[in-house]
Amino acid sequence: MYVSMFILKRIMAAIAIIAGLTLVLFILQAVSKTNPVHAMLGAGATQSAIHAEEVKLGLNKPLIIQYFRYLHGIITGNLGISYRTRRPVASDLATYLPATLELAFYSLILAIAIGTMLGVLSAGRFRGAGIIKGVLVGGASVPQFLLAIAGLLFLYGRFHLLPATGRIGVPNPPTGPTGFYTIDGILNGRLGVTLDAFKYLALPCLSVAIGPAVSIGRVLRGSLLETMNSDFIKTANSKGLSRSKVILLHGLRNSIGPALSMTGLQAGLMFAGVVVIEDVFAWPGIGYYTAQSIPSGDFPAIAGVTLILGVGYVLINTIVDIAQLIADPRLRRMEMGGRLKANSRIKTPTAVRL
Repeated sequence: MYVSMFILKRIMAAIAIIAGLTLVLFILQAVSKTNPVHAMLGAGATQSAIHAEEVKLGLNKPLIIQYFRYLHGIITGNLGISYRTRRPVASDLATYLPATLELAFYSLILAIAIGTMLGVLSAGRFRGAGIIKGVLVGGASVPQFLLAIAGLLFLYGRFHLLPATGRIGVPNPPTGPTGFYTIDGILNGRLGVTLDAFKYLALPCLSVAIGPAVSIGRVLRGSLLETMNSDFIKTANSKGLSRSKVILLHGLRNSIGPALSMTGLQAGLMFAGVVVIEDVFAWPGIGYYTAQSIPSGDFPAIAGVTLILGVGYVLINTIVDIAQLIADPRLRRMEMGGRLKANSRIKTPTAVRL
C-alpha cells in the first residue's frame, strides 16, 4: 500500500516537473528575438506570406492558447520544424537519438561497473586501496573533454588502437530494429557490425563514464565504510567469513541506496557530458545535432533536444527513487513510519475536539 502510494507520488511529481519544463521552453521561445516565421520563410518573404504563416501556426492567438497548442503538439509528437534542416524536429530526433542512447547506455553500464569496483576495493582495504583512493580523488577533477582529447592523442594518434570519429566503419550497416548497431548487428546475423560498433564506442564511452564512475565509487565507498561498522557485519566476521564475502554478500546490499541515488544523478548529468563528447568525436547523436543547430539559432531543434534530455533526466531519477525504495527495506520502513505519524497528527486533534 505504502509502496504503491510512494510510486504514484513520484510519478505525479515527474509529470509536474515535465509540465514545468514545457512552460519554461514556451516562455523562452516567446521572449526570443528570433521570429519563427521569418526563420522559416526567409528574409525575402512578403508581408502577406508572413501573416498567412502566422495565422497557420496560430501565432496571432493569445499566449495561453499558444501554450496549450504547443503542449498538444508535444503530446502528439509535433515539436515544430527545424529552421536549419527544414524537417520536423521529431523526425530529426528519431534519426539522431538512437546514437545518443546507445552511447549513454553503454557509458552508464561502464560507469556502474568501474564505480562499483572502485568503491568495493577501496572500502575493503584490499592491496592497492590507497592508490585506488587517489584515483577516486584525482579522477573527479578531470574534465570529460580533456579525457576525450587525451584518448584521441594516445589511443588513436599515437598507438592507432581505436578510431577517432564516427559511429561505425562497416559499409551499409543495418538500420533496425533497435537503432543500436551493437544489437542490430547480432539480430541481423552480422557479428562484424557489432564488433566494429563496440570499437567505435570504446573511446567515447570511456570519456563519458570516468567522471560518473568516480562519483559513484566515492559514494559507495563511504556507504560501505559506514556499513562495515554495523553489528550484523561484526556477526558475519565472527563466523569466519572472508572480507570479500562479507562485503559482497552482506555489506553491498545495505550500502547500495546512496550509490543508487548518485547513479540516478550521474545518469542525468551524463547526457550533458554526452553532448560535449559527441561534438569531440563527431558522434552522430543529438549532441552533434545541437552543436550544429546553435550557430543558426534553430530554437525548435534546441528546444526539442532540451525537452528530450529533461524528460530523460526526470524519468531516470524517478526510476532510481523507486528502485532505491525496493532495494532498501529501511527506506520502506521510513516511508511507512512517516505516513503513520502524519495520520496520527491528523487524527489527534479530531479526537480532542470530540
